[in-house]
Amino acid sequence: MGLNADMPLYRRLLRLVTRAGLALLIGQAGAFAKTPRELRLPAGNDWRWAVDYGARTDPSHARQYDLLVLEPDHARPLAPLRRPGALAIGYISLGEVEKRRPFAAALATAGALLAANPHWPDARYADLRHPRWRAEVLDRLVPAIMARGYNGIFIDTLDNAEAMERADPIGRTGMIDAAASLVRAIRERFPAAIIVINRGYALLPQVADAIDGVLGEAMATRWNFATRGYDRLSDTDWQWQAERLRAAKAKNPALALLTLDYWNPADAAGVRALYTRERAAGFVPYVSVLALDRILPEPPR
Repeated sequence: MGLNADMPLYRRLLRLVTRAGLALLIGQAGAFAKTPRELRLPAGNDWRWAVDYGARTDPSHARQYDLLVLEPDHARPLAPLRRPGALAIGYISLGEVEKRRPFAAALATAGALLAANPHWPDARYADLRHPRWRAEVLDRLVPAIMARGYNGIFIDTLDNAEAMERADPIGRTGMIDAAASLVRAIRERFPAAIIVINRGYALLPQVADAIDGVLGEAMATRWNFATRGYDRLSDTDWQWQAERLRAAKAKNPALALLTLDYWNPADAAGVRALYTRERAAGFVPYVSVLALDRILPEPPR
């Protein structure tokens, strides 16, 4: 979703933590996983969420929200960003890996990475069926996010599983099931964590009961890479996503349904109309710019 950031803090973590220290960190994450489930996303849709992958999140803006989605590898304290009772979850990409990530080279050597994403050439698709990738996610990446004080994770790029399996039904068979299995394994390993996934509609029937929220990205609007501007999508496009979000909630009535639209923030009336539309449909909306590198407060209603 949007632009992925590099992971300088993760590199420093790997350099500073000894093998024994890393084992302790993972053990602590495992202990956290055994605690009772206490945190939940708010009920209904009269609450606010925001996403910011930038390195300098504005606390005065951040503290207006009940849920923040942040890039976890920026070195910053979370306390100033969370108002009492608010939640912060860390971004993780499961369907692809940027080549600059410190673990990318080892994954490539192990055969866990596939072709480059044509839309993001610096990223390679992850083979969600590969045990090396599964181990990296469960034993290192998610524990590292939780150890930094986040309340859970926001899972991106799960749509890649469906895209890969459709493009090569023989060579990439089982990709959707593997993605669903990994999400369920994360829930089993971290039962107390908040888990929100971006789209991933092909595997939603298998994981709706194992997650807390699902995001419909680019519901009514999107960034057009060809024209380098924002486009409105058709009512048919909006309805396609809305039906899948609602089907997931039918399987899990506690599921939070979030939406993300992209629009020019200078057009306050247009941004306000997007919030109004999504909220009236029962969703929890947020409107931002493609880079997702800062919090853009909702215009006054």
